Amino acid sequence: MAIRLAAFTKNGVNPNYQAFLRGVERAAAAEGATATRHFPAEPDDAAGQIALLRAVVAERPDAILFAPADDALLEAPVAEAIAAGIPFIGFVNRMRGVFVSFVGADDAAMGRTVAGFLIAALNGRGDVVLIEGPDSAPTSRDRGRGFREAIAAAPGIRLLGAAPGRYLREPGRAAMEALLARHPRLDGVICTNDLMALGALDALEAAGRRALVVGNNGTIEAAEAIAEGRLLASMDYDGQRMGAIAAMAALRHLRGEPVPREILLPAVVIHRGNHAAWLVPIEQRPLPRWEDAVPA
Repeated sequence: MAIRLAAFTKNGVNPNYQAFLRGVERAAAAEGATATRHFPAEPDDAAGQIALLRAVVAERPDAILFAPADDALLEAPVAEAIAAGIPFIGFVNRMRGVFVSFVGADDAAMGRTVAGFLIAALNGRGDVVLIEGPDSAPTSRDRGRGFREAIAAAPGIRLLGAAPGRYLREPGRAAMEALLARHPRLDGVICTNDLMALGALDALEAAGRRALVVGNNGTIEAAEAIAEGRLLASMDYDGQRMGAIAAMAALRHLRGEPVPREILLPAVVIHRGNHAAWLVPIEQRPLPRWEDAVPA
């Protein structure tokens, strides 16, 4: 019987999570395994994710790949599943627990890097605002910390305020509208993901206001906005690559092969000079090789 992997994301609307699930499926199929997708009907609904997790655990998959909707609220249900003998691979959002491995990136460093790119584009002077994801998301907390560290190191940059955008486009637009109402002059906008950055652009353009905007995740939509000159930059956070490596880690573990406790994938700034690679549809991009992500 084929090995069965169950992949859990916080929602099914974020393009990066869609890419992650596609990466899991492609990597699993390449090794003769199967993978199923699981995400709550309401984006980022922890209670819905808990119910899904318990239902899937009852079906006894061989391994679970998991990004929690809320790292604190999911800690106990995940611990129960691990105690039942199901190995877990964590990805994107860290959480406490006896995981085989975690696949992700250094989110604080990503925040510092993309904020530094914006600061350089502003020649080190200007007023900026921050649009953040949910407090329940470690990625948003860590990226926000990185942003603030970069701003604190730039004496000519003022952080005027922050607003929550829930990692979604429309809430990102609403957050930008609220910030525009409070601040008659803005030079830059830092967003902890691309969906909120696109929402911020929607609000700026509707209001006839201009500011340099940066996002995070490297989605195709963000690359298109960079090509159009609307978005200054994003950070590569390749969901398909992450999903494929997470699936490979699970399959290696099930075969008794060694797997590192942590696999941090590199990320680069996506900008007008290099964005073309991120315009290629996800399904046309090659899968990563294990040895490239985890050097011997």
